[in-house]
Amino acid sequence: MVIYRVAAFRDNYIFVLYDADHGLAAVVDPGDANPVIHRLDELGATLTAILNTHHHSDHVGGNRQLLERFPGVQVYGGAADRGRIPGQTHFLEAGDRLTICDRQTEVLFVPGHTRAHIAYYFAPVAADGWGELFCGDTLFAGGCGRLFEGTPQQMVTSLDQLRRLPDTTRVWCAHEYTLNNLRFAITVDSDNPALATRLAQVQAARALKQPTVPADLGLEKQTNPFLRWDHRSLQQAVGSAEAVQTFARLRGKKDLF
Repeated sequence: MVIYRVAAFRDNYIFVLYDADHGLAAVVDPGDANPVIHRLDELGATLTAILNTHHHSDHVGGNRQLLERFPGVQVYGGAADRGRIPGQTHFLEAGDRLTICDRQTEVLFVPGHTRAHIAYYFAPVAADGWGELFCGDTLFAGGCGRLFEGTPQQMVTSLDQLRRLPDTTRVWCAHEYTLNNLRFAITVDSDNPALATRLAQVQAARALKQPTVPADLGLEKQTNPFLRWDHRSLQQAVGSAEAVQTFARLRGKKDLF
C-alpha cells in the first residue's frame, strides 16, 4: 500500500491509499473530490472505498461526486454517524477490521472532537516496520482537535488509546496545523528540549512550504502537550494535578491562543 498525501482547501490533507499490484485505491476523508480524482487519474487507479473518520464537511464533502465517478464504491464511517455521512454504506464499531487495498486496518472509536469520530490503524506488516494511523481531527501533529461534541474525559480516553500505539506509527492527521500547535506547546512546556528542537525544525520546513504530515507518534509522545496531561511540568503550567482537568485547561488555553 502506497500512501499519497493530497492537499485540499486551505490546510486540509486527504489521503489516497494505492494498491499498485491491482490498480485499486481507497481514500481517507475526501472533503473535495477534484484533487482526489486528479490523483487517481494520474495513477490509473479505480477507487473502491472511502474511509471517513467523521461527518464534518471538509472530510466528507467529496463523497457524492466520487460515488458518481466510481459507482459501487463502499463508504465507511462510524456507526454513530448514521445519517451524517453522504453515501455511507458501512457503519463501523470499535474493533472492526477491514481489508483495504492490500492491508488490514482496525477501527478505533475516538470520540471527543465529535461524538462519532473513528480512526483507522494499519499495523506494521513486518516486526520492524511502521504502522499507519489515520486519525482525522482527533490527534494532530503537536496538538489535538477542538471539542465540538465530546467531553474532555472522552478526548483523554481517545488520545490515551492512540498514545498506546507503537512509537513506530506514522500519524496521518487531516490538517497542516503543526507550526501553530507547536508555537502554543512551547508556551506551556518551555523546558522541553525535544519540543524546542522540533519547533525549530518545523519552522524551517514550513518556511520552505514543506508538509509536516505524517508525524512520528514517538515524537508526539515527547512533544505534544495533549498527549502529556499526566506530566508534572504540564500540570504545573495549568495549575492542576488531575489528568482530565489538566487536559481541559490545556485545551482551553489552546482555544484562546
